[in-house]
Amino acid sequence: MASEELLGKFVALGMTEQKAKETLKNTNVTKNLTEALKGVGTLPEGAGMLLYHMASKIKPQIVAHISFLSQYIVTQKLDTIPRVDAALEFLLTHGVKSTTINVQDFDKACGVGIIVTPEEIDKTVEGVIKKNLDAIKEQRYRFNVGKIMQEVRTALPWADGKAVKSEVEVQIFDLLGPKTEADLAPPPKVEKKSEKKQKKPEEVVQVDSGDGASNIAELMRTKVHFHAPGENYKTDGYVVTPDTEKLLKEHLKVTGGTVRTRFPPEPNGILHIGHAKAININFGYAQAHGGTCFLRYDDTNPEKEEEKFFIGIRDMVEWLGYTPARVTHSSDNFQQLYEWAVQLIRAGKAYVCHQKSEEMKGFNPVPSPWRDRPIEESLLLFEDMRRGKIAEGTATLRMKITLEEGKMDPVAYRIKFIPHPRTNDWCIYPTYDYTHCLCDSIENITHSLCTKEFQSRRSSYYWLCNALGIYCPVQWEYGRLNVNYTVVSKRKIARLITEKIVHDWDDPRLFTLTALRRRGFPPEAINNFCAQIGVTGAQGSVDPAMLDASVRDVLNATAPRTLVVLEPLKVTLKNFPHATATNLSVPNFPGNPEKGNHVIKLDRVIYIERTDFKETPEKGYRRLAPTQSVGLRHAGLIISVADIVRDASGCVQELVCNCQAVEGAEKPKAFIQFVSDPLTIEVRLYEPLFRHKNPEDPAEVPGGFLSDCNPDSKIILKAFADKHVAGAKVYDKFQFERIGFFSVDPDTTPGKLVFNRTVTLKEDAGKM
Repeated sequence: MASEELLGKFVALGMTEQKAKETLKNTNVTKNLTEALKGVGTLPEGAGMLLYHMASKIKPQIVAHISFLSQYIVTQKLDTIPRVDAALEFLLTHGVKSTTINVQDFDKACGVGIIVTPEEIDKTVEGVIKKNLDAIKEQRYRFNVGKIMQEVRTALPWADGKAVKSEVEVQIFDLLGPKTEADLAPPPKVEKKSEKKQKKPEEVVQVDSGDGASNIAELMRTKVHFHAPGENYKTDGYVVTPDTEKLLKEHLKVTGGTVRTRFPPEPNGILHIGHAKAININFGYAQAHGGTCFLRYDDTNPEKEEEKFFIGIRDMVEWLGYTPARVTHSSDNFQQLYEWAVQLIRAGKAYVCHQKSEEMKGFNPVPSPWRDRPIEESLLLFEDMRRGKIAEGTATLRMKITLEEGKMDPVAYRIKFIPHPRTNDWCIYPTYDYTHCLCDSIENITHSLCTKEFQSRRSSYYWLCNALGIYCPVQWEYGRLNVNYTVVSKRKIARLITEKIVHDWDDPRLFTLTALRRRGFPPEAINNFCAQIGVTGAQGSVDPAMLDASVRDVLNATAPRTLVVLEPLKVTLKNFPHATATNLSVPNFPGNPEKGNHVIKLDRVIYIERTDFKETPEKGYRRLAPTQSVGLRHAGLIISVADIVRDASGCVQELVCNCQAVEGAEKPKAFIQFVSDPLTIEVRLYEPLFRHKNPEDPAEVPGGFLSDCNPDSKIILKAFADKHVAGAKVYDKFQFERIGFFSVDPDTTPGKLVFNRTVTLKEDAGKM
């Protein structure tokens, strides 16, 4: 139908010319509306815009029922938007699995034939107003009448909306009379009283997300709207077959109608921060809906798989706080996958191909010359592949399907003469495109959640399950998590290790999960971070500072304070007020005494941070100087310089200071930390490993990612700490007051404590 003719038809429905032109630009709505108008003659008043509403809201799964809906609208059985919406919802629930509609049930669900009289509206509005009478009288015309409208609509879903609105306005006017000057005046501004709240760290730390969810479970429960178990057919793009209803019933018998997800990593490397999002989404969604999540190792590439990766993956999943309902392996299903491959060949839906990998690459390639080879020939060749009679790289099994992106006939099996570490008896191995959906089906997964790059594989996912006549889960995609100033590619991390830029997969400068744990990141902070970034389909990168903020929030509430100086400067107190060393009780969490205290020593000789003293201070400097005193944290003392001791080169070696009690003295501009009788520790300070935001981008880093490495990304210091930390164990976390948060490194030995800086403090630069 010509555009001009369609434009005229759309205007005749009641649209403005501009609205009609906008509608023509929407291919799907135009197609649906054209179908709805077939065989339709003169329309009753208002029916045109109801047809448009139906055509714009209908889901692809139920477009076969457009003519049915059109007749109901034209005959005024569906004469309001609520009735049309109810009809669409009914068909989505009952009309996907069957082309036959139970008209009696449909009419009942849509309120067909139900007439709501003015008397019913009058009585219902009166009852709702009576229920809210006190609030209405108090607030008068400032009362939100939308609340009344909503309650009436709930009680009378098929009432005319205009009639309800009119009746509400009439009854409110009868109750309150005309608006007074006070009603018309702008509402008074409510002044918020600023109350000083005592800062108190929370035991359970949560980060408010941009989606309004404070943790991953809440995010998945309130912000993510997937299909209910067994209602796969309600999802856009889901392919319904004559067997769908039977298969879904069998699926529900197995699952009991509960949510079932899976986290399916390849055991050929260490998990990184991007995997943390995948873990949280899969386990979090199941947890939020009372379901279960499996850990499935996608172990279909034996040449790259190692036992340490199997162990490391499960370790990290459990470290993040999740327990798999079941641990499975794709290799558990190798025999079934093979039998299904034979079934595909017998059905003419797969064939053995001899093209090289480079000949298959790209989009819209030339079809394989072996695409139409006889079924029996493919069966014999595939059996030869299985028996090891065909050389590696000379044959593959391919599926007969073209993906959305134009890729044709993805590979289902390839030859690899490498024994599998678990099964040991295969020389052909299934690909991701073949294995992924079939293992999901075998495990009765309800929601197959994966990153956006797999969206183009959705068509092959549905095609393969349906080609085999087995249960088909629903694939949902979300945006991948990328973090700036790092690389997470297994190959590139391996290069960093080989080039001795980092030490191993758990080097604290990396963003693998083992590295983040070693650096001291609490698992709950990573989970909160995943909730904070939300679940959208958009690809994007976040700055590491956002993750650091989540870490600070958790550690601020959980890491006890201690005193450490990174670059010690000796200070002798001339007039020390005690004959011997004295003990001071110091809170583990200042302002939160119920969390306990620890004892530190104060003696005549103390050590302060070298950077806390300047002979020639600049303007605004607040710490110790020859002409400026400073306070000692927790000691109740103020010190001032009496003498400076230098070494042979003239560098400051020691300060001799006078001290006095804080009470009665002028308050100093700053208080600094100190240690007495200290413990020597090793402290490792970390900076970003790369200088540029996108080290893998040739436009930013023409020399390649290795050329972008920061040579000063790791600094090792011999520091002095209070002996309070002497008994610290690996991964114990502390806040070094005024410095940052630190965690005990696994390199620690009985005679040597090693600390990694986890994150710095959000501290006023003037205090440092």
